Amino acid sequence: MAYVITEPCIKCKHTDCVDVCPVDCFREGPNFLVIDPNECIDCTLCVAECPVEAIFAEDEVPEGQEQFIALNAELAEKWKPITAKKPAPDDAEEWAQVKEKLHLLERNNA
Repeated sequence: MAYVITEPCIKCKHTDCVDVCPVDCFREGPNFLVIDPNECIDCTLCVAECPVEAIFAEDEVPEGQEQFIALNAELAEKWKPITAKKPAPDDAEEWAQVKEKLHLLERNNA
C-alpha cells in the first residue's frame, strides 16, 4: 500500500515531504506533487511533514479524494523525480485554504 497526495497540494506544492523520503518516490509537476506507488515503501515519514495535510495512506484517502490514488500512479509515470526541498510558491498559503482545486491541476511535465 502506497501513500497518496491529494487535492490540498494543488497550487500549494510544499516540498517538505521530499526532504524526508528515504527512497525518492516523489514526482514533481507544474503545481502538484505525486507519490510513485511503485517506489513508496510506506514509511509514513512524509505525512507529518505536509503542512496542508495532503498525504494519506491509500486505504485512508478521505471520501471524495479517491480519484487521487489513480492520479498519483498516472502522473508518477510522466513526471520527473524531485529529491530536494524547494521553496513553496509565493501564494501557497492562500491556496492552502481553497477547496475543490482539481480543475486547476496542470498535467504537463514540469
